[in-house]
Amino acid sequence: MRIIRPGSRGEDVRDVQQRIVALGGTIEPNELEGLYGQSTEAAVRAFQQKRGLLADGMVGPETWGALVESGYEFGDRTLYLRIPYFRGDDVRALQRRLNALGFDTGREDGIFGPQCDQAVRDFQKNVGREADGIVGPETYQALARLRPPLDATGRAHVREAASLREDSTIQGAVVAIDAGHGGKEPGTEGPGGLVEAEATLEIAQAALVELARRGAKPTLLRAGREDPAAGERAKAANDRRADICISIHLNDGDPTAEGAACMYFGTDESVSPAGQRLAETIQEELTSRLGLRDGRTHAMTIAILRETRMPAVQVEPCFITNPREEELLREPAFVKDVAIAIASGVERYFLPENPG
Repeated sequence: MRIIRPGSRGEDVRDVQQRIVALGGTIEPNELEGLYGQSTEAAVRAFQQKRGLLADGMVGPETWGALVESGYEFGDRTLYLRIPYFRGDDVRALQRRLNALGFDTGREDGIFGPQCDQAVRDFQKNVGREADGIVGPETYQALARLRPPLDATGRAHVREAASLREDSTIQGAVVAIDAGHGGKEPGTEGPGGLVEAEATLEIAQAALVELARRGAKPTLLRAGREDPAAGERAKAANDRRADICISIHLNDGDPTAEGAACMYFGTDESVSPAGQRLAETIQEELTSRLGLRDGRTHAMTIAILRETRMPAVQVEPCFITNPREEELLREPAFVKDVAIAIASGVERYFLPENPG
């Protein structure tokens, strides 16, 4: 699909507008015939922020997918395991209900994958239904009758939280490292001409060396100028059975904006405890070791965090649009320090968490 941005016109813009309005967004009448103007951009940004997406005001594959998924409510359609997997808010609502009843769907990510299928079958067997994995009227009715407590903590959350208190080590841990952008999607260019895709690859390569030095088994998800889609990067991390995944990007914004931030998977209803812990340990290292402004950690639902089956974070150590931080990113010593901070955060993550 084309990237829809301010100034775009057409039926695809009208489709976006109709979906935004159906979700309660406000768009000025003079734009509703397919003009991507200021009110449309503001409504898209508000939607992106609510959904935990990059709030850039443009509609690319991730935002479009989120718009489609948000249109499905619990019970709207029959769900079952298929390829490609069903995705949507209805799937997330199903996962929340099954998890609340003790049937382990895994992460509440809105993706109907094999673990969700098994949880459905276990539930159906438990209530005396045919365990066919098809979520149709009978299964919906059975779930509605049981009235699961939707504020209950799911098994996936409990399992992840418990794993943080177990003895583990960085030795032999498979760490997937994703250098953001690449190829035809170079990312943001700094005021001095530094290209995000090139800078993230340098940081990723330096992190690979530092992690290997500490005994981990790092692997790059992008080694050159190619630009795999976010879902393909997540699949590569899954296929390599990574223990954790680190995606490296650079922030952008006002030239005065500065500092580091880390993102982990999370929605308004649930988060990944392990992903949050990993984001926090890396963020603490970036700010304490390098003296960077603390942009904090944030829950998001972008594909590299949502579709990976292991704890994953997106690390943004600097604003490439800040002239001073862009110059820092050109310095090999600073790049190495960023890599050391990331590796130190990873090493701390593997230490057992104090249960108190």
